[in-house]
Amino acid sequence: MHLFKMAWRNVWRNRRRSLVTIVAMAFALWVELLYSGLILGFMSNMERDVVDLEVGDVQIHAPGYIDKPSLYTVIDDPEALLTRLDGSGLAASARLLAGGLAAARELSAGVSLRGVEIERGAAVSRLHEKIDRGEWLDAADPQGVVIGRRLARTLDVEPGDELVVLTQAADGSLANELYQVRGVLLGISDGTDRSAVLMTAAAFRELMVFPRGVHEIVVRRPPTGELEATAARVRELAPDLDVATWRELMPVIANMLDSTRGLILIIFSIVYIAVGILILNAMLMAVFERIREFGVLKALGAGPHLVLGLILIECAIQTAVAIAVGGTLALPAMGYLSEVGIDVGILGGVDMMGLAAPPVWRGIYNAESVAGPLVMLVVIVGLAVLYPAFKAAWIRPVEAMRHQ
Repeated sequence: MHLFKMAWRNVWRNRRRSLVTIVAMAFALWVELLYSGLILGFMSNMERDVVDLEVGDVQIHAPGYIDKPSLYTVIDDPEALLTRLDGSGLAASARLLAGGLAAARELSAGVSLRGVEIERGAAVSRLHEKIDRGEWLDAADPQGVVIGRRLARTLDVEPGDELVVLTQAADGSLANELYQVRGVLLGISDGTDRSAVLMTAAAFRELMVFPRGVHEIVVRRPPTGELEATAARVRELAPDLDVATWRELMPVIANMLDSTRGLILIIFSIVYIAVGILILNAMLMAVFERIREFGVLKALGAGPHLVLGLILIECAIQTAVAIAVGGTLALPAMGYLSEVGIDVGILGGVDMMGLAAPPVWRGIYNAESVAGPLVMLVVIVGLAVLYPAFKAAWIRPVEAMRHQ
C-alpha cells in the first residue's frame, strides 16, 4: 500500500508529462477499439452474406458437379437425404440450376436459372429479405420470377413487366416460357446481380422438363454448431456425394477474411509501438530526473525489486487511467457505429471479391473486438517500461547519489 501511494504521488509530480502519456494511450485505445469493431463488423457482414444469402454453411452435390456443372449431373434421391438431414437437426433445402437466355422487348441477356423451394429455402437463406422492388416468389404464382438488379437494368424491366426465357430442356427440346417479374433483388453478388432469374422449383421443372433430381442441397449448421463438425456429419449422411463447406467453395473470400484478422494485429502493433516509444521516452525521463532519489532509496536499504515495482506501478497507474478514459470516451462512439453505422454512399453495392458491399457499414463490439486492443496496449506498454524500470532497479547507489 505504501509503495502504491508513493507511485501515485510520483505519477502526478510531473503532471504535464503524465497527462501527455495518458492522453496518447487513451487516444490510441479509442482509435483501436473503434477500428477493431468496424473491421470485425466488415468481416462478419461479408461472411454472413456469403452464408446467409447464397452459399449456406455446407453444400451437397453429385460427384463431379462442382468441377463441371451439368444439367444432367444430379442428386437422384434428394427427398430421402433431406429427411435424414431434418432428422439430424440440420436445416436444408434443394436447388435446381440451369442456364438460358432472357429477353424483354428488343433486349436480351444470358441468365442463370435457379429453381428454389419457397418454404425450405427460407430456412437456409435470407435472400427473400433482400428485395429492392416488388415481392418475393409465391408458390401460388408459378409464372412470377425474381431477378438480379443489374439484369433488371440490362433488360430495362421493373416488377410487373414480362420476361421471356429461352433454354434447352433436359429432353433436348427448345424450352421457352413467358414470365412476369415479381421482384428485383438488392445487391447480392456479382453473379446474382448480373444474371440470376429465380423461380419456384415447380416452375423450373416444368420449363426444363426436369421431373426428378436436384443439382445442389444447401445445409445450415445449428447456431452453436461448428462448421467442420457440421460438414463431417453431413458427409456421414451423404457418403456417396460431394460435400463442401463454404470456405472450400469460396477459398478466395475465406483467405481474405483470415488475412484481414492478421491485418488487424499489424495495425494494432504499428499504432501501439508508436505509443510504446512515447512511454519509453517518458519513463526514461522520469528515471533520469530521479536517479539521485533512487540512489537514496537504495542506500536506505531498498532492494532492486522495490525500485522495479515502483516504476512498474507508476506505469500501471497511467495505463489504468488511460484505459478508463479511452474506454469511456469510446462507449458512445461504439454504440453509434453498432446501431447507426457509417453510410458509405455510392460505395454501397460496389462489388468486393464478388460480393456487394453493404450500403451501411456497422461495427460489432463484443468481447473479441474489445479484448484485442486492451491486451495489445498492456503488452506494448509493459514491454516499453521494462528497460527504464530495470535501469532504475540496478543502478548503483554511489553512482546515483553523485549524478548531476
